[in-house]
Amino acid sequence: MDNKAKKNANKEFRLSSWAIDNPSVIYVMIAIFLFIGISSYFAMPREEFPEAVETKIYVSTPYPGNTAEDIERLITDPLEERLKNVSNFVEMTSTSQEDYSMVVIEFDENITVENAKQEVKDEVDAEKASEDWPIFNGAKVEPNVFDLNLAESFPILNVNMKGDYPVEKLKEYAEYLEDEIENLEEVKQVDIRGAQEKEVKVAVDINKMMAAKVNFQQIIDAINNGNMTMSAGNLITSGQRRTIRITGEINKPAELYDFVVKSDDGTVYLRDIAEVSFTEEDKNTYAREMGQSVVMLDIKKRSGKNDVIAIEKIRDIVAEAQKDILPEDLEITFANDSSSTTLNQVDDLVNNIIFGIILVVTVLMFFLGFRNALFVGFAIPMSMFMSFMILSALGYTLNTMILFGLIMGLGMLVDNGVVVVENVYRLMEQEGMSRKEAAKKGIGEIAIPIIISTLTTVAAFVPLGMWPGIMGEFMIYFPITLSVVLGSSLFVAIFMNSMLVSQFMEVGEKNLTRKQLIRISALLGGFGLFIMVVGGPVRGLGTLMLVVAVMFWVYKYALKPWSTRFQKNSLVNLENWYEKRLTHALRGKNVYWYFGVTMLLLFAAFATFGGSVGSQRTKVEFFPDNTPKEIYVYIEYPQGTDIEKTNLLTKDIEERIYDIIDNKEYIKPDGVNYLVDTGVSQVGRGAENPFTEGGSSAEMPHRGKVTLSMQEFKFREGLDTEELRLRIQNDLADVYPGVTISVEKDAVGPPAGYPVNLELIGQNYDTLISVAERMRTFINSKSIEGMEGLKVDVNKGNPGMEVVVNRQKAGELGVSVGQVAQQLRRSIFGDKAGIYKKDGEDYDINVRFNEDLRYNTSALFDQNIIFKDQNTGKIKEIPISAVASRKNTSSFNAIKHRNGERVVTVYSGLKPGGNAQIIVDQIKKEMENFKGMPSGVKIDYTGELEEQAKQQAFLMGAFFSGLGLIMLILIFQFGGISKPAIIMIAIFLSFIGVFGGLVATGWPFVIMMTMMGIISLAGIVVNNGVVLLDYTQILIDRKKVNLGISDDELLTREEVTETIIKSGKARLRPVILTAITTVLGLIPLATGLNINFITLFGQFDPQVYVGGDNVIFWGPLAWTVIFGLIVATFLTLIIVPVLFNIVYRIKIRMRGSHTKRQQERETLRSAA
Repeated sequence: MDNKAKKNANKEFRLSSWAIDNPSVIYVMIAIFLFIGISSYFAMPREEFPEAVETKIYVSTPYPGNTAEDIERLITDPLEERLKNVSNFVEMTSTSQEDYSMVVIEFDENITVENAKQEVKDEVDAEKASEDWPIFNGAKVEPNVFDLNLAESFPILNVNMKGDYPVEKLKEYAEYLEDEIENLEEVKQVDIRGAQEKEVKVAVDINKMMAAKVNFQQIIDAINNGNMTMSAGNLITSGQRRTIRITGEINKPAELYDFVVKSDDGTVYLRDIAEVSFTEEDKNTYAREMGQSVVMLDIKKRSGKNDVIAIEKIRDIVAEAQKDILPEDLEITFANDSSSTTLNQVDDLVNNIIFGIILVVTVLMFFLGFRNALFVGFAIPMSMFMSFMILSALGYTLNTMILFGLIMGLGMLVDNGVVVVENVYRLMEQEGMSRKEAAKKGIGEIAIPIIISTLTTVAAFVPLGMWPGIMGEFMIYFPITLSVVLGSSLFVAIFMNSMLVSQFMEVGEKNLTRKQLIRISALLGGFGLFIMVVGGPVRGLGTLMLVVAVMFWVYKYALKPWSTRFQKNSLVNLENWYEKRLTHALRGKNVYWYFGVTMLLLFAAFATFGGSVGSQRTKVEFFPDNTPKEIYVYIEYPQGTDIEKTNLLTKDIEERIYDIIDNKEYIKPDGVNYLVDTGVSQVGRGAENPFTEGGSSAEMPHRGKVTLSMQEFKFREGLDTEELRLRIQNDLADVYPGVTISVEKDAVGPPAGYPVNLELIGQNYDTLISVAERMRTFINSKSIEGMEGLKVDVNKGNPGMEVVVNRQKAGELGVSVGQVAQQLRRSIFGDKAGIYKKDGEDYDINVRFNEDLRYNTSALFDQNIIFKDQNTGKIKEIPISAVASRKNTSSFNAIKHRNGERVVTVYSGLKPGGNAQIIVDQIKKEMENFKGMPSGVKIDYTGELEEQAKQQAFLMGAFFSGLGLIMLILIFQFGGISKPAIIMIAIFLSFIGVFGGLVATGWPFVIMMTMMGIISLAGIVVNNGVVLLDYTQILIDRKKVNLGISDDELLTREEVTETIIKSGKARLRPVILTAITTVLGLIPLATGLNINFITLFGQFDPQVYVGGDNVIFWGPLAWTVIFGLIVATFLTLIIVPVLFNIVYRIKIRMRGSHTKRQQERETLRSAA
């Protein structure tokens, strides 16, 4: 007989044996890990979703006073031409609009964001250095190159100020708070909304300026040269070095009146031709809270910082300022507080973990007894705290992705502990071994299988670590966390569980006497009552101690007898029933029937799922369709609309929205709204959509935004925020002609574009816009259900005026086109003439016409261009109207590019319940009948569906790559191909449960979550298969040792069938137990059953509710695992042994069993 079978029959694992022999070292290790783990949990920054850094670099270039066409020609085109050759380039998009250019370059994963930014900056600097680059205010236009972190794009809090004060005074208070808050290390940026920055205005009177024969350049030069402080070097005299400093900066704006603008032919002072004032810039922002005007602080946190702590500090700063600095009657409110959402999300998931632990330990108690259940239960908090220690060391934050990874691991991490404890218990109970001997041998038997099964589970997630793009940045925390949890649980099982069972495991349960019970109850009850009375914040601990005291009595007189009966009767009956079923399955040709029927079920599951998707009963979604935590109403007038007009319209829309949310069905008796917590609106600056216009700092006088923040789910009394969004959509639909209104909700993942997004690509922008408008009208007329209504992202409705200079006439009069353009630009837009310093702040000094004349067309074009003729030295005055004509025109509100090609986008959001895939399929079908598509115009379906296709392709690749890795590990473990192939088949057969469950319930197939659930399921299914087949092999090897046959000889069919049945019966409990614990660990999240254990023990308020944001987001993944695992458990217990039996039969037919070989040898011997 070979040594291989002998070694496999009597295994011992050295690491666990070392832990068993050195318990003191393990105790110290436990204490250290617990301390560091608990400290890490409290130290980890909290946030709702992980920070995702896009592999995109943004180049924003403000160039005020230019149309979209000029911005495209002067800024965007040169930058794109330069940037298209950078390395690792994937895609480039750009937007050219009035006064502003934005170019976005996307890179692949093979370059870091920092290196990409440096490359882009180098190219931009090179282009800026060229002679043709435009100049503004005497200096070259300055592009800003930056990367964007999504976490830094959204405000974490709005601080709103209102009261009986002028806006200027409110702004002063806001600036004080702004300075204090920006000093916090957690805060990146604070913007003031609803109040303007100040400037020094030099308002020139055109008539006085012409009468004095003065031009703009003379005014600007006078102010620039007269308002300066300069060092003139050092003067050495009498052995001393003195620094000479010429001081000429103004101390107050009124000093500008005395500046001399012209001194020849009589002195002209600035006061003779202009008015000087220190006042607000032209209005570019409005802010309101629940319809009331406010000055608002828009606060964004710094990447990697804890927004919960940041908001706590901000609130402390505000409270301190209200006490010491700000007036008492100044009203300050907070809106859009993200910390409450983050804390509730984290608290709910933590409570789910606690609830899962309770369920898991309860089940373990029934299967293994209370003491043994505690050994396994110990692995849960220990593995969790070890995971917190590792995740904190990796620099991760505590967010929902990581917490769900912990919940997902909750049921899986006890698997290793269950197998260890159950195997040691079986050896002590059935073979009468001592604790130490049973621990060493029991763990030796299953150490390699649980290491391999953990590796295979992790292997299923390894390809997810290669997830590209921002979606990968967002989702990668889930597989990393799960891998850390499983690795921690393996460590705990091998080192800590092995030591604990060798020290404390006993066969049977010790009975507490009534006297002992009374003593324990008195001790716990006394301490518990004391802590309840004087504990304050920790009074919940006292309540918990009282509950534990009561539970001792409940356990002794109720749970323990019930648990004992379950173990001695129910489990034994289950094992006997399973033995009969397995014996039946392995008898004769039954193995082929079982396998054949299972394969038919798999094909039936796929066929019914395909039919259900085809009939649209089962929807296919990209991300889970969440209920809104925030509702955004984006309002867009045509480009060129004055901010005052936009503000009036936004006010009217606000009134309609607030009328809806003030409906009596949403209002509690005490006046609090069930659904809406706060509502704020912004007009102009701050009205952009961060999901589609991230990083933009363009002024938006034609834009408004209303943000409604919802109450937490548990306070909504079952009311649906998605229904509220639908009511707002319906109420605002087709009410305001010419105004684009979009009612959207917060996204549950990274931005993926609009659900319906059609891009028209070509060079003639007039043609593209015309086709887009016709398409919009055509498709909207089809009344496709679930679509909000198509919109076109650009138009040619931006009002303009074209000024044409007669070059011949101008040349004869000595005037250039540039002089005409410069004169008009300075008259209307103005020009900077230095800065005014006050209290450490710099304020621009701007020179332009006074407001009465600035918008007077006649005055603008009748003014004279005053200049000195270089040939004669005489002053010349040429009216602009003498050399130029004008006409009203319209221009593009924006020009957009994709990879250098002009593009127009037709897009739409969804109504509640709408499905992007179905709607786009209908649009494609309708577009077959669309007539008049010009040549040279291409249609590309992009947005969410494009992203969906990319992610689906990646996840499918990740699934099969994971299977490949699993297969390699299993081949290494089993040293052959047959057992790995059996486990691979079991993985695919588990799809019966996944697709059968989706068809039965009619729930959607959520690509991101269901696919990740399938990948998770693959790893879990392998677990039980490895443990079962490895133990079967151990029993076969022991049988060979007993029979004295060699390793390459086979048992008879009867012998191997008996061994398979024995192995299956021995592994029944751990297989069922691991499946139940995994399912129970996920049940709280899958069902949305939430119990707040902190408030339950601390305030006697459990805050029980069902549903919530977590179940919407994670439910599809949880149910995928539950459906698949229920079926996979049956497969592991019946079909895996069946397949093993079939494979062994084939081997016997090919090679013969050891008895047949023995007969052949005897026949040969007798023949000789």
